[in-house]
Amino acid sequence: MDVRILGGLSVRENGVSITPTAAAPRQLLALLTASADQLVPVTVLAEELWPSGAPRGARVELQSHIAELRTLIAGALRGVDPAEPAPGWPDRRTADAILVSQPGGYRLDTGGGANDVWQFERAAGAGYRAMEAGDLSRAALRLGEALALWRGEPYAGVAAGPRLRREIERLETSRLSVLDQWVEAQLGLGRHAELLSELSGLVARYPTNEPLHAHYMVALLRCDHHEEALTVYERLRAALVGESGMEPSARLRRLQRSVLAVRNTAARSVFGPRIPAQYAPARSRLVPVGSLV
Repeated sequence: MDVRILGGLSVRENGVSITPTAAAPRQLLALLTASADQLVPVTVLAEELWPSGAPRGARVELQSHIAELRTLIAGALRGVDPAEPAPGWPDRRTADAILVSQPGGYRLDTGGGANDVWQFERAAGAGYRAMEAGDLSRAALRLGEALALWRGEPYAGVAAGPRLRREIERLETSRLSVLDQWVEAQLGLGRHAELLSELSGLVARYPTNEPLHAHYMVALLRCDHHEEALTVYERLRAALVGESGMEPSARLRRLQRSVLAVRNTAARSVFGPRIPAQYAPARSRLVPVGSLV
């Protein structure tokens, strides 16, 4: 089974889509993919489909949606050679063996197939380990591979209840964490000029995200765009105050003061601006890249 979540739900068995078009079974399949190869209790499925409380006949309706999913799976399985079972399967795959009924719930058995969330998490983990080891080139590569798996919003096109909304939030948080580390690795490699356009789009998309704004300010500072860096800070401050009444963090305020100092020094010095050591590219200093922001 091939499961894709990071940019719209797509589930394929035997190369054939088993993703329903109807909203309720599509939502049910989405929740089963969020816990692929694990038991999902009926109570959890019911909470997702009917967050305000399951109506009378909810269990029958749920069983009807399960039957619809199994019909799609059975259609995708037609033509599978029963003499060629997948490893670990004593018999050929059947709809009941893929969407498994267990005491108290159901389990979607992927048969060890591809899952873009699992691929994302493996690549991200490798990237984090490379960052910890100080291998910025490998970190940038593996974190970039993780980000490339995203095609859009997770579970796009699915009506999300409370459980799926929490999963979507978890995935988006993971994506932002990887993005933060990828940008930090790129800055550590001295690629600030190449990042300017992408960072401009990212801070527009995430107007209150402090790490991304800090990275953008550092990249602008290194490119001698002092006024633009100060403008980025003021936009962030206005967004934070407007949303939560909070000022930027202490490290963002320190970064703003550093930009002001560099700008003022550059205006007086014939030698040009001198970037503080903690914001200079890693290749020209011995300060760990994590101190960039």
